Amino acid sequence: MFRGSITALITPFKKDKVDDQAFQEFVNWQIAEGTHGLVPCGTTGESPTLSHEEHHRVVEMCVEVAKGRVPVIAGTGSNSTAEAIELTKRAKKAGANAALVVTPYYNKPTQDGLILHYLSIANAVDLPIIIYNIPGRSVIDMSLETMEKLAAHENIIGVKDATNDLARPAKLRLSLGEQFCQLSGEDATAVPFLAQGGVGCISVTANVAPRLCSQLQDAWHLGAYDDVFRVRDILTPLHEAMFLETNPAPVKFAASLLGKCAPDVRPPLAPLRVKTKARVEEAMRGAGLLNSGDE
Repeated sequence: MFRGSITALITPFKKDKVDDQAFQEFVNWQIAEGTHGLVPCGTTGESPTLSHEEHHRVVEMCVEVAKGRVPVIAGTGSNSTAEAIELTKRAKKAGANAALVVTPYYNKPTQDGLILHYLSIANAVDLPIIIYNIPGRSVIDMSLETMEKLAAHENIIGVKDATNDLARPAKLRLSLGEQFCQLSGEDATAVPFLAQGGVGCISVTANVAPRLCSQLQDAWHLGAYDDVFRVRDILTPLHEAMFLETNPAPVKFAASLLGKCAPDVRPPLAPLRVKTKARVEEAMRGAGLLNSGDE
């Protein structure tokens, strides 16, 4: 079972190439700060603009640096079932603990098409699969009925839920029980998601506030609710700032303020506007992540 604060890792770039050193140092820092798990090559990692070789290398580096200290859930989704199978095979070969597979975008498959897609991957690769349901990016929404059918496959073990529908985790918990791993895909609703039956969050904000995000999750599982609410209130303005423009542009700029990487994103994403930069920096200071001497 995966749980806690799981960081949807950024992919640092340097002169439009993956910055291997910055990425490896970033993974080590994340683990040292208490992050409970890592997701390389998700949306926040700019997977749509990574070449296949870059994708494979980023997953391999993450596994190599993690060295089993925390689980690695590799992003392996695609709107091509064959491509998703190949990416998942490579993730398994690299030593990933699971695969995060997004619902196919642009194609707009039916619920029957979703079942075909996920079962094809689960049957082809013996690796735990977490469904990534994000209608805001994929257009389609996997129904609870479809998810319940897919959960019958031994390799399909959970969901990253980015629907912002807080009734869903409670309903799934009733139908599938605690063994189906429910992870929030929305930082701003991480706490109510836990209250509704979730066990953690695959987080964007954890890229720049890994210790706070892990503390919140640990406090919840310990029943220290005063601490949960205190950290929630610190993080809320930061969550908002991370989505002022399209992810991951704000979080990469925030990471650059910490000296972790360049703020560069690949087109068609654009650098942050000046006003957005100011608001991100303000939120970072408000969360205690920058002091007066930081630039």
